[in-house]
Amino acid sequence: MWCTPDGSPIDAGDDWDGWQEVLRLAEIDKDARVRDARHTAATLLLEQGVDIRVIQAVLGHSQLTTTKRYTHITEALAIEAAGTVGRLTATNWS
Repeated sequence: MWCTPDGSPIDAGDDWDGWQEVLRLAEIDKDARVRDARHTAATLLLEQGVDIRVIQAVLGHSQLTTTKRYTHITEALAIEAAGTVGRLTATNWS
């Protein structure tokens, strides 16, 4: 949970207005939710090779299963995995 500098809760309306401003500044026309940004951040961290337990800590999840739902296997990750298997197979058959 995010809070103001004095520790009080952020007003949901103010939070939403701030998020809409971020989208406007980034020139994103899609009606994206904050939750969408969390999924994107988790997936980008995964693509960079960040350990899923670190991603779990960054997102503040108590359960790894929740973090797994936030990360998505992208084409880049699938290609990397296929290349890894290909290299292992080539090494073992040489």
